[in-house]
Amino acid sequence: SKMISVKVVSQSSGKAVKEASVSIGFAGLTGGITSTEYTNSNGEVHFNVDPGEGTVYVRGNVVKKGHISGMMVVYV
Repeated sequence: SKMISVKVVSQSSGKAVKEASVSIGFAGLTGGITSTEYTNSNGEVHFNVDPGEGTVYVRGNVVKKGHISGMMVVYV
C-alpha cells in the first residue's frame, strides 16, 4: 500500500518521542525527499509515498538506511 509510517522511540526511556521532525529521502532517479512531518503523541508519523530504497531522517540525523516500507520503528 502507498503508506509508510515511522514510529520514533527513545533509546534511553523506551517511550515514544512526540513532535520529532521526520523526513524520508529516496534513492535513484525517481528519488527526492518528502516534506518534513512531526510525530504525534504516539511518536508516529505517516507519509503517503511508495516503498523504496532510501534513508529515514529524524531531526536531520540518519536513523535508517535501506528498504523503506510499511511501519518502521526507529530509535533515537
